[in-house]
Amino acid sequence: MNKRDPLAVLILGPTGSGKTALSLALAERFNGEIASCDSVAVYRGMDLGTAKPTPEERARIPHHLIDVADPSEPFTAGDYSRQARAVLRDIADHNKLPIVTGGTGLYLRALTDGLFTGPARQEDLRHRLRRSAERHGSAWLHRLLIRLDSASAQRIHANDTAKLIRAIEVCLTTRQPMSRVLGRDPLIGFRLLRIGLNPPRQELYDRLNQRCAEMFNQGLIQETRALLAGYGPIKALDSLGYRQALSVLLKGVSEETAIAEAQQGHRNYAKRQLTWFRREPGVHWIEAFGNDPETQRVASDLVQANL
Repeated sequence: MNKRDPLAVLILGPTGSGKTALSLALAERFNGEIASCDSVAVYRGMDLGTAKPTPEERARIPHHLIDVADPSEPFTAGDYSRQARAVLRDIADHNKLPIVTGGTGLYLRALTDGLFTGPARQEDLRHRLRRSAERHGSAWLHRLLIRLDSASAQRIHANDTAKLIRAIEVCLTTRQPMSRVLGRDPLIGFRLLRIGLNPPRQELYDRLNQRCAEMFNQGLIQETRALLAGYGPIKALDSLGYRQALSVLLKGVSEETAIAEAQQGHRNYAKRQLTWFRREPGVHWIEAFGNDPETQRVASDLVQANL
């Protein structure tokens, strides 16, 4: 890292913690632009369930990586990393402050650390491995990986079928253990300032409960119905909120039950996000919401000290 490299601010934290409010405040003070880091906000037409910045907020400050793909299109962490890096460079080249905000930990990790650059997917091999696992049981894949690459087998849970298949695929394709061919492409050319939000847990849960109810009141079921009619039961609809709205449309679940399940799902997701983000290096944690004036003052001081 070079002291002359431009600064990029990463605002991280659980859903509902006020990352959007803080990013807007910092962007307005420091002539910044915002790059979303949300795996569902990339999809057009998925608005209510993602709590995207409102049209008014997006008019105040340029936002990037929102509405960049159709819901039926696969959009991977690798896709995000490539596009986000280009966006950050473009923002910095225009002498503005790049501010990355969002709660998808894998996307943030892909942006900053890069992803494993292994061989392309082998769909025939993957199909055979899935069929074998169905015949021999879920532990079969893990036992196979132990023989091929014991180091990777120690890192991957025996029930994580997707990661097991990928590891076996890499071993068989490259003819060497995946642990020997790991290679990443970390982000270079920026100084990274990580600011984390960790508001009081019960207050966060109360906000999440209220926000989930508002999503349904504002028409989440109708939005889901339109997506289902336009694209069918696509993978993107398995995300939080949409999954519960889909259960109303397809399974006859009551809206009241769906709201309660969405609220519980968002609370659980917030816990997982905090667990993930605590592993991020060098985070300046603020124990409050992003719309709190004191939070914005502390964050502004951090940015000013690093410019």
